[in-house]
Amino acid sequence: MDARRYRWVVLAAGTAAQAATAAYFLGLAAVTPVLREHFGLDLAGVGLLIGAISLGLVPTLVPWGVAADRFGERPVMVIGLVGSAAALAGTAFVRDPLAAGALLVLAGASGASVNAASGRAVLTWFPREHRGLAMAVRQTSVPLGAAVAALALPPIATAGGVPAVFAALAATSVVAAATVAAVVREPPDAPVRGSVAAAPVREVLADRRLLRLSGAGLLLVVPQFVGSVLLVEVLIEGGMGVAAAAGLLALTQLLGAAGRLGNGVWSDRAGSRLGPLRVVAAVVAAGFGLAALVQPGPVALLAAVLVPAAALAVSWNGLVFTAAGEMAPSGRAATAMAVSNTANYVSAAATPVVGGALAQGAGWPATLGLAAAAAGAALLTLRGLREGAPAGAPPPRA
Repeated sequence: MDARRYRWVVLAAGTAAQAATAAYFLGLAAVTPVLREHFGLDLAGVGLLIGAISLGLVPTLVPWGVAADRFGERPVMVIGLVGSAAALAGTAFVRDPLAAGALLVLAGASGASVNAASGRAVLTWFPREHRGLAMAVRQTSVPLGAAVAALALPPIATAGGVPAVFAALAATSVVAAATVAAVVREPPDAPVRGSVAAAPVREVLADRRLLRLSGAGLLLVVPQFVGSVLLVEVLIEGGMGVAAAAGLLALTQLLGAAGRLGNGVWSDRAGSRLGPLRVVAAVVAAGFGLAALVQPGPVALLAAVLVPAAALAVSWNGLVFTAAGEMAPSGRAATAMAVSNTANYVSAAATPVVGGALAQGAGWPATLGLAAAAAGAALLTLRGLREGAPAGAPPPRA
């Protein structure tokens, strides 16, 4: 198979690997009642248990990115997925919540390898004119993997309990690892891999453009998570039923996934990642600002404004991820994307807590206004930012 066709095989393998990790990063929320009963936890406790996955992910994204630049994406993803499978399988055999939490920290730390490395595979295999769509396909694996897990895990839990849930997730990681090992390889014209002696993290952190881009991503996560995590709560408080609010949340995620694909195609045709990103940030700021104004009014009007704004707030990630890889110093694409992703996950951990506390103390218009302000600040951060490879450096792939 020639390289132009084979790159789609590599993309499919990377997308499947990302979906496998999303299944436990996000899908476990679908079986929280069973987890509570199995481990003897209250609501706060089960939240901490699931949060243990992110606790393992955040500090390990950058080291995995450095490893991907140094050794390539296949060994990094295979090792990480096998590690995830082992940790998840171990969780199936424990009843102590502290032991389960420790194993889920390991699962998160291992799964971070896929977040860091699969993006590098897109950059090395796809030319710039197709890279936006390819990265968007990869990014849609997160909401789609979570959605499949949300549908599959409850009946698995009903049939076999919590051990069966973790066994199924472990098996999924094993299949993803085998797929990556079988089909992912370096392209014939792959860039030279980074050198450990060259201090790749310091080199990336010294790039002000990458830091500004990471800052914009951190700010855009605020409306993304206000819209995703708190949407049901704000609609219910407005008088909407639980089922209808949950249905609108599902619609928001599906529209967001479609938006990621649309933004990828748009950026390829425009020859720019940051141009579309600025437009998205501006519209998200306007949408959440309008939602803050109409929140005390009829819930149907609020939903009509907030659902499109929340969906658009889910759609931007691929643009930032691709831009980070394309801005990176030569041989540092995975490291740059990992730094950007770390900023996103830090904001994702803080936003629900801050947004919920603000809503409780000052009302939902204040939380929606915070989301609008963060998107506006992201737009200002992106103002005048130049994209593409550093001056004098070759792009990730010719």
